[in-house]
Amino acid sequence: MSDASKGLSLYNTLTRTQDDFVPIDPQNVRMYVCGPTVYDFAHIGNARPVIVFDVLFRLLRQLYGESHVTYVRNITDVDDKINARALRDFGAEIASGKLSLNEAIRRVTEKTADQYHKDVATLGCLPPTFEPRATEFVLPRPDGKADMITLIERLIGRGHAYQAQGEVLFDTASMPDYGDLSKRNLDEQQAGARIAVDAHKKNPGDFVLWKLSSPEEPGWESPWGRGRPGWHIECSAMSAAYLGEVFDIHGGGLDLIFPHHENEIAQSRCAHGTEVMANVWMHNGFLQVEGQKMSKSLGNFYSIHELLETETFGGRKWPGEVLRLAMLMTHYREPIDFSVRKLEEAENTLRKWKRASDLAPAAGQLPAAVVAALSDDLATYAAFQQLTQLAGEAAEGNDAAASLKAALAFLGFDVGTAEVDEAAVAKAIAKRLALIAGKNWPEADRIRDELLAQGVQLKDSKDPVTGERITTWEVKR
Repeated sequence: MSDASKGLSLYNTLTRTQDDFVPIDPQNVRMYVCGPTVYDFAHIGNARPVIVFDVLFRLLRQLYGESHVTYVRNITDVDDKINARALRDFGAEIASGKLSLNEAIRRVTEKTADQYHKDVATLGCLPPTFEPRATEFVLPRPDGKADMITLIERLIGRGHAYQAQGEVLFDTASMPDYGDLSKRNLDEQQAGARIAVDAHKKNPGDFVLWKLSSPEEPGWESPWGRGRPGWHIECSAMSAAYLGEVFDIHGGGLDLIFPHHENEIAQSRCAHGTEVMANVWMHNGFLQVEGQKMSKSLGNFYSIHELLETETFGGRKWPGEVLRLAMLMTHYREPIDFSVRKLEEAENTLRKWKRASDLAPAAGQLPAAVVAALSDDLATYAAFQQLTQLAGEAAEGNDAAASLKAALAFLGFDVGTAEVDEAAVAKAIAKRLALIAGKNWPEADRIRDELLAQGVQLKDSKDPVTGERITTWEVKR
């Protein structure tokens, strides 16, 4: 059976067409999605790609098997905005010598990354298979995985990058089809939002791969001096480290097409000598709030945390699954107007679905019609029509109610039927504590996030006598 016969078709930004999805390796379908820059709590616009690609992740696992899908979503924890936030929040401690800038940066990123994990779990999103941090992939690694410095050296060696005034820049003119994703001619290219157009560049569109750091800025030793990577090279390294030089799907918001994704493609293809970086490029549409562009100056800028925990939007707190449904009621490629009215509509719809699904004691068979709707470029609206039809047909203990319960669970909504396996939770906690003891923080965080996605929240404390770490847990529904 060919993979196209599975019925999945996706819109590809690179080709501007919707085509049958054929994975490179059906035994390992690979997807990369750009994650947050953790200088502040994630805003509601950041929630849309996380939710959209969580649905795709769930669909791929349904079609190809849970163990046959690898999903990577990175965390950017080195960035000039992070540096500025660290100086703002810990300037006095840095000035007095109590904290180094690097230590202050770590405090900023740990706090915001931890909040991000809690927020997206509350939105019903599964943790990715891997969640690399940019700072872990700057220098050559003992495990031989791709790193930024090695990629930059390769680009210089192949004539695609050059040094100028303390920077290493990518030479856009060295790539004849640069701009193919955004469909911009090279003459039309402007430098990315984070990079000023300087006289030392060969072309206005040339972008930074490496820049020198002042003594007050974080930095790593490199062949070009102590410095830090540019924004774009991070994702090229992390995607290659876990997914290889060419993989199946790369996702993100529409705002990332240019310059970020365009420059990722340029770096990766030129460093590896490949025709493509990813076969399918997917982008979710923009988000407005009550008909206006989200902006702090307009007073309509909301973090996910604010919507979940405070009464700043519509005078009330909003459940995570209501936010999730509101995001999915609009097709992912279309612009979305995030409004109180849309949230109220989502809440009422979800209430009706859950009331109908509660007529079944357990989940039944996942409806093929729901899978088929999502397989048409994530047509969530068509999938939700199937749920509404099932809700209308639901009766005490019948197949429609059971199928509706299965569909809701598959789409990431809490149906309240899962029993907590206490032995499995205890085993997971023991493994996490061992990882913490070994200072393997990423894997320890991953276990915590997996449990949270299942409704199990961990709480760490210390034994007042021995000082040892104690972990307790409770079920959050």
